[in-house]
Amino acid sequence: MIPTKVPLNNDFARSLARTMARVFLIRPVLPLLLLLGCCAPAHAAALPVVDAALVLPWGDAVVALVQGLSALLTPVLVAAFAAVLARFGGPLRLLVTEALVERLVRNATDYALNAVAGAVRGRRLTVSVGSAVIARAVQRALDQAPAWLIQAAGGGEGVAEKVFRSLPLEAAATTGNTLEPALERTLGQGPARGARKGV
Repeated sequence: MIPTKVPLNNDFARSLARTMARVFLIRPVLPLLLLLGCCAPAHAAALPVVDAALVLPWGDAVVALVQGLSALLTPVLVAAFAAVLARFGGPLRLLVTEALVERLVRNATDYALNAVAGAVRGRRLTVSVGSAVIARAVQRALDQAPAWLIQAAGGGEGVAEKVFRSLPLEAAATTGNTLEPALERTLGQGPARGARKGV
C-alpha cells in the first residue's frame, strides 16, 4: 500500500480552533478581564507609599499544613507501631521471661550457697549439702519471686531442676538422691511425684 495524504477538512479545522479558543482563552480569561474592568481606578483606594511591600502570612499556612499532616500521619504511625509491637512482642516477651528466670535461679542459688553451712562457691558439693542448697534456693525463690515468674520457671519443681543443673555436684549425685530430698523438704513431694507423672 502506498500512503496517501488525507485532505484536511476546513470546517473541522475551524470548529476545532473555535473550541480551543473558547476553552483555553475565553472561559478562563474573560471573567478576570470583566472583574478588572469593573474595578475602575476611581473606586480603588490608594495604598500608602511606605507600605509598598507585599506581606504574605506564610506562618499560618505552615501551621495549618503541619496540623493537617499530623492529623493524617498520626493514625498511620500508631497502626505501624501496633503492627511492630504485635510482630516482635511475643518473641521479645519470651526472651525477657527466660532471662528473668535465669536471673532468679542464679540469685536464689547464690543466696543458698551463702546460707547453707559447708557450701562453697566453685567447689564440688556433696549429695547432702547439694540437696540442702537446692531446698534453700527453691524456698528463697518461692518467698521472694512473683508468682508469674515462678510459674514461668515451671513452679517449684522447675526452679529446683534448674538449680540442680547449675550446681557443681559430686559424681554420685543424681536426681533421685539429691533433687528428690530437696523437693520433699520444700514442696512436700516425695517419690509419689514420679508415680503421678507416670499416670
